[in-house]
Amino acid sequence: MKILAIADVESKYLWDYFEKSKLEGIDLIISCGDLDPRYLSFLATFTSAPVLYVHGNHDDKYERIPPEGCICIDDKIYVHEGVRILGLGGSMRYKPGEHQYTEWEMRRRVFKLFPKLVWRRGFDILVTHAPAYQLNDARDLPHQGFKIFLQLIEKYHPKFFLHGHVHMSYGRQHKRYDKYMDTYVINAFDRCVFEFETEDPEKDGQ
Repeated sequence: MKILAIADVESKYLWDYFEKSKLEGIDLIISCGDLDPRYLSFLATFTSAPVLYVHGNHDDKYERIPPEGCICIDDKIYVHEGVRILGLGGSMRYKPGEHQYTEWEMRRRVFKLFPKLVWRRGFDILVTHAPAYQLNDARDLPHQGFKIFLQLIEKYHPKFFLHGHVHMSYGRQHKRYDKYMDTYVINAFDRCVFEFETEDPEKDGQ
């Protein structure tokens, strides 16, 4: 399964210089947040692949301009061709606003998902906006990651953890690829294509 992960900035490669052939072979598109809803709707128009998304901390406009033809997976386990995908959008709370959470509030969201996690026997891909604590995050509160994400990885051992929020343009400490235990970590900033079946997304990714 070939997956296109996107986040934070609208890719000029996919929007300004779009050609339908660029989406050929893509089986699933996953947005990790902070993207123009019209960009997601645009992509959904030109592919038969599902376009999934979680909210970023700047996505309050989705209430007024929803991404047409796309599927919100926040607080859900979405299953595509047998692959279980858990969505937990939002960032650490640093000011009043939508889609921002304290560590305790994010833990409460995860607790409410427990029956679904038991029913689905875990998940294969964790999709968030914020990174995990001390795993490709930053020390300032707005870009600090959540500890509960590490605990989810430690307990359920998903194959992939996709996030956005920390732009790779911020500095070289924010990597595209990482690994925590058995889980491959991908920063979806801009765009990244990978195979779910891969043994090394950094080697095979685009």
